[in-house]
Amino acid sequence: MVVPLLYLSLAGAYLLVIPAAVLLYLTQRWYVATSFERSFMYFLVFFFFPGLLLLSPFVNYRPKRRKIEV
Repeated sequence: MVVPLLYLSLAGAYLLVIPAAVLLYLTQRWYVATSFERSFMYFLVFFFFPGLLLLSPFVNYRPKRRKIEV
């Protein structure tokens, strides 16, 4: 009984919890990341792609509206 619960918790973490944290991290650091940090971001997206694909219909990140000063 312990092994199926362990598999279920690891699958939930891999498919839901960690990709949600990755999305939060990406939205906060996307425009200010250094080159090394950006390559780390690409690695995270590659590694957690199945979970990000599952969460993508529920997330809508559009670019921030620019303020035009006159």
